[in-house]
Amino acid sequence: MKKLTAIKSEKIWGYELWTASTHPNGCQPEFMELCGKPYPLLVKVIQANEALSIQVHPDDKMALELEGEGNVGKTECWYILSADEGSKLVYGLNGKYSNEELALAIKSASLEKYLNYVEVHAGDFLYIPSGIVHAIGGGIRLMEVQQSCDLTYRLYDYGRGREVHIEKGLKVIKEDEKLKVEPFSGNFECQYFSLQKVNVKGGWSMFCSNIDKPEGVQLIYVVSSNKAVIKNSEMLPVTIYDEDVWAVEPGEKITIEGQAQIIRIRCN
Repeated sequence: MKKLTAIKSEKIWGYELWTASTHPNGCQPEFMELCGKPYPLLVKVIQANEALSIQVHPDDKMALELEGEGNVGKTECWYILSADEGSKLVYGLNGKYSNEELALAIKSASLEKYLNYVEVHAGDFLYIPSGIVHAIGGGIRLMEVQQSCDLTYRLYDYGRGREVHIEKGLKVIKEDEKLKVEPFSGNFECQYFSLQKVNVKGGWSMFCSNIDKPEGVQLIYVVSSNKAVIKNSEMLPVTIYDEDVWAVEPGEKITIEGQAQIIRIRCN
């Protein structure tokens, strides 16, 4: 069991904390050492002080086709940690449009009227399969679980001057698999990962099944903590804090005592 040290990446709109990553663009040495090989998932905290670009990610097939061998797609999900009153994000398009219509909208800086805007609040959950157009609005802080991929195709960037990827972006857009945006039910599973939210009141234990693969490692993300500790059979209790991420090795049993809200993250 190891507590992971986040890698901070400053952005023009805020910042990202790569809290569990073996990706070459932001690898935590202690996490790579624990896994032994690259981990299939990447966990971030994103602080959006201003709106992010309108973007889309490829699926596995298109990542390989457009970017070459060794690239994977990016299916992700968001758990909203906090949101200013009235904060919104982009979750897909608001109708069915041809690539020609969308290309014209991008070039004429009118893409915003084609987008589906959703107001969000702390505790809401969004599933964002690869191919879904999306963007985080200003005033939102969230935890993101995704495939270990750093491929982003910007469709529109509010005139900030950064590169956009219209041709590639339009090739990968899909509008299926969107789910209703609502408070997290406590359990979610897709092809790549599963999440379980646990409200610890007194004590909670978990066993990480003994799989001899890097994806056998499980992650504990601490949403909030009130005088809670984490321990295993070899380690004395250690206090856990909001937004901590702990990596649990296969074959290990851990216990959390006290009061806390956590999200258990597993590879599928």
